[in-house]
Amino acid sequence: MEAEESIRVVHCGGSELNFRRAVFSADSKYIFCVSGDFVKVYSTTTEECVHILQGHTDLVTGISLNPSNHLQLYSCSFDGTIKLWDYLDGILMKTFLAGPKLYALFTLTHAEDSVFVIINKEEPDIFQLVSVKLPKSPSQEIEAKELSFVLDYINQSPKCIAFGREGEYVAVVRDFFLSVYFFKKKTTSRYTLSSSRNKKHAKNSFTCVACHPKEDCIASGHMDGKIRLWRNFDDDKKYTYTCLHWHHDMVMDLAFSVTGASLLSGGRECVLVEWRDATEKNKEFLPRLGATIEHISVSPAGDLFCTSHSDNKIMVIHRNLDTSAVIQGLVKDRCILTGLMIDPRTKALVLNGKPGHLQFYSLQSDKQLYNLDIVQQEYINDSGLFQIELTKAAFGCFGNWLATVEQRQEKESELELQMKLWKYNKKTQGFVLNTRISMPHDDHITALCFCNAERCDTLTLVTASKDGHFKVWILTDDSDIYKKAVGWTCDFVGSYHKYQATDCCFSEDGSLLAVSFEEIVTIWDSETWELKCTFCQRAGKIRHLCFGRLTCSKYLLGATENGILCCWNLLSCALEWTAKLSVRVMEPDPHSENIAAVSWSSGASDLFVFKPSEPRPLYVQKNISREEVQWGVFVPRDVPESFTSEAYQWLNRSQFYFLTKSQSLLTFSTKSPEEKLTPTSKQLLAEESLPTTPFYFILGKHRQQQDKKLSAALENELVQLPLTENIPAINELLHTPAHVLPSASFLCSMFVSSLLLSEETKSAEEIPDDVDMEEEKESDDSDEENNITEHVHITSSADLGEDSIYQLSKSEEKELRKFRKVDYSWIAAL
Repeated sequence: MEAEESIRVVHCGGSELNFRRAVFSADSKYIFCVSGDFVKVYSTTTEECVHILQGHTDLVTGISLNPSNHLQLYSCSFDGTIKLWDYLDGILMKTFLAGPKLYALFTLTHAEDSVFVIINKEEPDIFQLVSVKLPKSPSQEIEAKELSFVLDYINQSPKCIAFGREGEYVAVVRDFFLSVYFFKKKTTSRYTLSSSRNKKHAKNSFTCVACHPKEDCIASGHMDGKIRLWRNFDDDKKYTYTCLHWHHDMVMDLAFSVTGASLLSGGRECVLVEWRDATEKNKEFLPRLGATIEHISVSPAGDLFCTSHSDNKIMVIHRNLDTSAVIQGLVKDRCILTGLMIDPRTKALVLNGKPGHLQFYSLQSDKQLYNLDIVQQEYINDSGLFQIELTKAAFGCFGNWLATVEQRQEKESELELQMKLWKYNKKTQGFVLNTRISMPHDDHITALCFCNAERCDTLTLVTASKDGHFKVWILTDDSDIYKKAVGWTCDFVGSYHKYQATDCCFSEDGSLLAVSFEEIVTIWDSETWELKCTFCQRAGKIRHLCFGRLTCSKYLLGATENGILCCWNLLSCALEWTAKLSVRVMEPDPHSENIAAVSWSSGASDLFVFKPSEPRPLYVQKNISREEVQWGVFVPRDVPESFTSEAYQWLNRSQFYFLTKSQSLLTFSTKSPEEKLTPTSKQLLAEESLPTTPFYFILGKHRQQQDKKLSAALENELVQLPLTENIPAINELLHTPAHVLPSASFLCSMFVSSLLLSEETKSAEEIPDDVDMEEEKESDDSDEENNITEHVHITSSADLGEDSIYQLSKSEEKELRKFRKVDYSWIAAL
């Protein structure tokens, strides 16, 4: 019952991995990135998420390694706290309460007891760089209110701040100004570029800054694509700068290598540029990275680089500019038009991804599986172009078919519309284009659905459009003389008084088709395409249609734009009930009669779970999100839950996921993100040094099978040892961080004694067997005595099978041995 009461809304994906620069561990084995309220720890070799550091209550805005301990990590957040983590064990060590919102975090080697953060003054766009002293205390929560002012009027982005040459100075850029503050002199030098008033220098503004680790050199990036290298900036009159120019658009980020021998730059060209020796002629490129480079990081060891991209992707790159790992999160498109779908084959979440693509996203591992290119055209990153948009998609025939709709409209009278149907190919394990239909309708397509009934003889697809028609498409033999090719053709066109078709859906058995025409719902026979009946409540334009399932299949639900939810009985052709509810999402559970409806009112989204047969909700959760929920979907569980409470039984067989306006993916769960990590990703912490080749996985499975056979064969011969998880000494050794453990001499005696098997753990069934073996070696008893001994042994075994096993004391064992050595042969003479 405790688990049921702890059901809550949790983030399960969709958070930005590219919000801040990623940070490498000192040994380059791990990479850290902020992800919403969490900090995620990934392995650079396996790309698996090995830890999720959770503890902040608001957006995490900065992370940095602890200079005095390379196994610890600092993080800051909008919640006004700075937290210190042991990232190997995922343990929160200390929390420093700073107070104001923190926008970025920096650490320096020489300043071990303090960190630098960016805070906001009372004005909305004025930020300050301050130093926060971290007091030493044994308590876990410590107040850190001692703030020292460093610089004023700075940019809130950490890309616009850089510390140079072991922390001797800090460089800050904003607009057309470069400010350098020297800590020893406590002086500030400011340099200004030409302003935007002059058209020649219209794009001189600064975008990012980086400092050379060994020399007095500052590199700055600009809106016009130029990189300026500043020298002699300690003198306002003798300063100089040189220009490097390759980028045609703004420079997004800069980073020096550990030795300072090369400078890395990136931008919207999706190309990583390495400027060696900071010269124009000596440069190398890593092109076609797929999306705009937002951030660049360098590992402390200098062997790895890292780029964060606008498509929520992190790429780990070797020193020789070869890509070694790609960590892909949920791609955030400008708008999700296809909605949320579940691939019946992979159980992956499917939605809009990169422009013109569908992304298949694993909900279990929180990473992208692959992209499917639908538009199949080169994407040109230009704000003035009208791009082709992927607007609709639907799966049919248990994942064997996929229908997509793409459109492009530059003017109202110039609509380009295409519908494509893709067939799953088992050989290539992917979708192959089967049919392309140009202009399937004369106006925008509003709905798309397959008939997924199990007993459906002919594959059927229905499209609804604003042109006032719905069209039925069927799969027919479009082959040549070999009868091997099939294609999709239009079989029927329906309309109702020239009203715009807004939505459509099939009943569970596929016998009926419901199509909404503005305020009117029409019911059609799927075999003859005859109009059976109509429902008209004049409650507003129908936004969503949904048939009931299983025992509630006789009901049809419709949600209107005016905030009315209607339920019709198809047997009586009458309105069953109505409710005042502004529904934004309405999704049926494929494995039960339950329907989830998400409403939007008073600045919050509310969830209602109900059965169409009863207007009374089974479950109500207010304020599941402060944002408007745009899409939702039920995902079948691989292993059903066992909630006994009526309010939570709707989560037993399926899990409900929903997507907010800011494209955060949320769900209802009893587990935290750290607990949802798969055992394989946890195991990688100990086995990350092993090569993860296909042969390694095959060999590992083979060894596991051999171990199972061996354990099954020796199951009756082995002595039952106590479980290690129940031994406090072993738990203390394995689950406690090494740096907080007591000395080995203190734990040695306790650890060794815990591994010894005491005689009390032996059962009464095993003791007579041992005694028999000893007696056979010690004395040569008569046959009658052996028979009696066997009889006593069998009787005691039977008694123990019925009741719980009785543990004999040492005195009782001695008495039993004496009793068995007595000569009972005289009984045979009676």
